[in-house]
Amino acid sequence: MGCQDCLTRIPYATLIATIMCWVGVGVFCGTMYRGATLSALMFEQVFHFHLRWLEAVQLVFVILGACMGALGLMILFVGCLATGATRHKVYRTWRGRVGGRVSCAVFMGITYTLQFAWLLMLCFLVVVTLVYTTFWGLCSSNRIAQENQCIDFHQFDFLFPENTPPADMEICGNEKKLFCKDYVERAEVMFILATVACLFVILSLMHYLMCLSANYAHIRDHEKFQELQDLQYIPDVTDMSTASKDYRER
Repeated sequence: MGCQDCLTRIPYATLIATIMCWVGVGVFCGTMYRGATLSALMFEQVFHFHLRWLEAVQLVFVILGACMGALGLMILFVGCLATGATRHKVYRTWRGRVGGRVSCAVFMGITYTLQFAWLLMLCFLVVVTLVYTTFWGLCSSNRIAQENQCIDFHQFDFLFPENTPPADMEICGNEKKLFCKDYVERAEVMFILATVACLFVILSLMHYLMCLSANYAHIRDHEKFQELQDLQYIPDVTDMSTASKDYRER
């Protein structure tokens, strides 16, 4: 009975969403960190210029992973408080019920905002993945792979920093192996995995919104149930007092 009572206190829906969130964020941060590293090395060794802001982006990925993990843990804690017999003990008082509803509403707002942010990240990853897929298709073309011609980026000179030498916009010889095999091929796999992980995180956030909405409704319904119990208790007390008065008169 003790084990069964513990099982009824577990918020399974929130637990599944938390596992999805942790797995998605872990894969996303790992693959994006590796993809950013490969991109920085590619720009430095192939195109011969350094992107300093990529180091800050890598730090952001680490902070993002820690924040999303902490958020998932807090939402799981709120779900545990609003599930099973725990809800009847924690939200017995009026202040407890108000605090529970406010916490659910706050986390719903945070989750809703984060969902928009992750949707923007998904759009960015789709663009980056398409760019690297285009690079890989360029490396796999007959003109580059078999005819051993150089990869020319002169038509994209507006994307390069000012005063970039024209020679740095062409990839020839050993640099083609660095560009295609060592960097583009590996980075493309990383960004594809990051895109899939981003979808996992978005699904987990949608799941969180459904769970938090259900928890909010449970706490509100528990308040009405508590008021109904109080109303039922009042006539019982009145009947008992009436019966005792009649007994004394007899």
